[in-house]
Amino acid sequence: MTKTPGAARTKVGITLDRVVATAFAVLQRDGIAKLSARTIAAELDVRMNTVMWHIRTKDRLLGLMAEAILGEVDLEDLPGDWREQATELLRRLRQAMLGHRDGALLVAGTFPVEPNTLAFSERLVTLLFEGCPTRKSAAWTSWSLFYFTLGLVQEEQATPAEFHDRLRETLDEQHFPGLHSVLEDYASIDYGERFEFGIEQILQSAPTTKPRSQAAK
Repeated sequence: MTKTPGAARTKVGITLDRVVATAFAVLQRDGIAKLSARTIAAELDVRMNTVMWHIRTKDRLLGLMAEAILGEVDLEDLPGDWREQATELLRRLRQAMLGHRDGALLVAGTFPVEPNTLAFSERLVTLLFEGCPTRKSAAWTSWSLFYFTLGLVQEEQATPAEFHDRLRETLDEQHFPGLHSVLEDYASIDYGERFEFGIEQILQSAPTTKPRSQAAK
C-alpha cells in the first residue's frame, strides 16, 4: 500500500491552527517560561515530532502567536484626529496583549513579517504621516509608541505584587531624596493612566521632533 505523503508525521485533526490555539491554552495556564513543543504535544496527545512538523521551530511558533495577537487589534473605526486615532490604535494593542498571559513578553521576543503585524504597522505609520514633519520621524515615532506600549504592558503583566511594597521600604529619604519625593507616583500601579500619559507625551512632541541627523541640517 502506498502511503500518503506526510501521513506518518501527522494525526487526523491536527492542524497548524490547532497547534497555535493549543499553545495559547498552555500559555494561559503555565506562562511563557513553560511553553514548549513538548507541553503542546502532551496537551494534544500526540508525539512532539508531530508538533515540530507543523511549527518547524519554537521561534516560528512564537511569531505565529504574536501575529495572532496583532490580528485581534481592530484597525478600523478609529475616532478623532490623527493623535486620537493613533492613541486608540495603541489602546487596542494594549488590550490585545493584556488578553493573554505574558502577551507583551511574547510579542516583544518576536519579529514576525506577517500580514496582521504589517497591517498594524502600516495603519500606525500612515496616521503619523499626518502629524510628523518627515517620513523618518513618523517611522521612528511609531517605534517609540510601540516599544513604550510593549514595555509598560510587560511591567503590568510581570511585576510581582510585593515589588511596590519593597520599593517603599527601600527608598528612604536620606539616600534617595528625589525618588522618595515622588514615591507614590513612581510606584503607581495605575497602568491605564500611565499608558495614556506616556502616549500623549510622545504624540505631543511628534509634530516638532526631527531625527538629530536631519535637525542639524
